Amino acid sequence: MLKRIGQDVDRTEAYIPVTEAGYPLPFPRELEFNAPVHGNWNIVHIGMLIPGAHQIYVGSDNCMRGVVMTAAEMNAQDRFSMVLIEEEDILEGNLEDLTIEGISEVIRQMPSPPPAILVFLVCLHHFLGSDTDRIYGELEERFPDIDFIRCWMDPIMQKHGLTPDQKERKAMLDPIPEKPVDLKTVNILGGDMETEERSDLMKILSSGGYKVRELPRCKTYQDYQDMGEAFLNICCLPAGEYGVKEFSRRLNRKYLYLPICFGYDEIEENIEKLCAVLKTEKPDVKAEKNRCEEAIEKAKKMIGDTPIAIDYLVHPRPLGMARMLIEHEFNVKTVYIDAITPEEQKDLEWLKQNTAGLELGSTMHVKQRRIRHDSEEVLAVGPKAAWFEGTSHFVNMVEAGGSWGFDGICHLMERMMEAYQEEKDTRDLVPRKGLGCASCI
Repeated sequence: MLKRIGQDVDRTEAYIPVTEAGYPLPFPRELEFNAPVHGNWNIVHIGMLIPGAHQIYVGSDNCMRGVVMTAAEMNAQDRFSMVLIEEEDILEGNLEDLTIEGISEVIRQMPSPPPAILVFLVCLHHFLGSDTDRIYGELEERFPDIDFIRCWMDPIMQKHGLTPDQKERKAMLDPIPEKPVDLKTVNILGGDMETEERSDLMKILSSGGYKVRELPRCKTYQDYQDMGEAFLNICCLPAGEYGVKEFSRRLNRKYLYLPICFGYDEIEENIEKLCAVLKTEKPDVKAEKNRCEEAIEKAKKMIGDTPIAIDYLVHPRPLGMARMLIEHEFNVKTVYIDAITPEEQKDLEWLKQNTAGLELGSTMHVKQRRIRHDSEEVLAVGPKAAWFEGTSHFVNMVEAGGSWGFDGICHLMERMMEAYQEEKDTRDLVPRKGLGCASCI
């Protein structure tokens, strides 16, 4: 029997005490709700980081709505094309031929060929067993001056194996050629935003006289290809780890995974790893810890016992953030998260043993379709937490905002104090895609 959905929704199943959270999935996989919060980067944003590159998507028209809107919102329609597949093409045609000829026609209509094209195949190419090697082989033979980058828009693979954006991040490094090694050049790869100059990572590299290359810093396609000179590749975000590791293996270059985190011991360990490879003196970590404590004390004095909600978009370590704040007596009440990564398993166990009132909230449970309004004001750290809590006081940041190390903690305290003091237009801000990328909205 159909039942009318009223204004009041029982949201009990969408929240659980952290003590009851399972690993790696605290909530069962069921029918999902998609909140109107899109601050993270998607496959279109990520691909636009390659200077001068063009994107071509091959799929049915209903699959194109989101990606074409993203290109339009970035004011990058001139770098985006589609080859539409219709039902009769599948029943009567050959998907490999359709893909090859459609892409070829798009290229021939361009005023001038781009240096690289990101070709996005879709779920249909999986279903019909398409010969992707033949597709790319013929395209490379027809257009030898173009680097064809093999990407996928296949949401059917989202929860099994590598995700589309993980595969894309790896594919985007494939055209970079091996070049003579420059022992004073370092790449920071796998992320979407420039690493902040004030971060511990950039300060260590700068003090050693190293030239730093990142995709967001590249202005030309030559800049992008020159990343093949670096003697060391650093990755700081889990989503980029697979691609950067494979890139380093292909070029036989040194590789370091230095994740953005909150534990003092882990940050110090990462700094030690970096300094060992650079063969440089380790900075004064004690002074940096003291600076963190001063920044935390200042923020705690201002924010007091105000309830805090955190979401997984704001940082790859939301449970680590909650632990750090709780250790310093902040009133963290909710962490919005749907899956727990191996990196956060220890933080989950600590939270289970040391917190009584903390709850985890699902961002995808169907009972989350209404904004939550409590009687007291909440300080949200992250755009999804802001929407679910119905608050105008929030830190509008994704992927740690380019921060790293002890300074990343200081930066977070600054952003939290700013959010506590100033209101934001939540309805206007949280639907915006790709915070930190080019936007015409």
